Amino acid sequence: MNPLLGLALIMMQAGIDPTAGQAPGIPEELRNRPPRGADGGARASGRVQPPPAIATCLSTAQDDPAKARAMAEEWVARTTGGQRATGRHCLGVAAGNAGDWPTASAAFLAAREDASEPHFRARMGALAGTALLAQNKPGDALAALDSARVEAGGDAMLAGEIAQERAIALVALKRPSEAMAALTEARGLSPADANAWLLSATLSRRQGDLAAAQQHIERAAALEPREPAIGLEAGVIAALSGREAAARQSFESVIAAAPNSEQAATARGYLEQLKR
Repeated sequence: MNPLLGLALIMMQAGIDPTAGQAPGIPEELRNRPPRGADGGARASGRVQPPPAIATCLSTAQDDPAKARAMAEEWVARTTGGQRATGRHCLGVAAGNAGDWPTASAAFLAAREDASEPHFRARMGALAGTALLAQNKPGDALAALDSARVEAGGDAMLAGEIAQERAIALVALKRPSEAMAALTEARGLSPADANAWLLSATLSRRQGDLAAAQQHIERAAALEPREPAIGLEAGVIAALSGREAAARQSFESVIAAAPNSEQAATARGYLEQLKR
């Protein structure tokens, strides 16, 4: 999937994408999940677009993280309060896109502290949570995400993304029942989000509930029929359920849809195993 950087909590901006370069502590099966946007946080939630200055900085952070970081550092140095929080937001995105997760998490947390508007604070806490997960710090990530959850208010899209990130942290902390509760919350908040259904399918499979896993992956596939990570998970569930023909079909669909992807390489390996 796409190089990570961030949460995928796209929170109305442009920056990190939640899948690439994630730390070993994040459960393998929960790493490769569909991208949720290209902005640094959760999918756009219908709120107003960021002002031109931050939009320019965030756009630069995608194409030239070093340049955006210098821009953001200057911004932070000459401003205070909400303006400094905005600069720190861009600094975090730029650092994350360069793989500097400690700087990214520190910037997002500092941005949250500089700001007073709850929705912005929630977005920064969510981004900090993802950056901390990338450092294999699920406990710290969960603390940031729990705070963000409280401040997300009535924004169901943002709250749903936070719930998904909380589930990943809880799985890493070996608290699967709480993780499933978080995913149930995520599905209720964002029923059209294929990623919530994919994560639910993966976790259900890991817990041995193949019937629930099948239901969840079918819903994910209906929402994103060409997403390689979903096809791969569908094949694994089918294989474990003894439906080899269906498993083979799912793995072949992954290869056809994204032949050069990491998921396609894995699918080829699984197809070889099915021949044995």
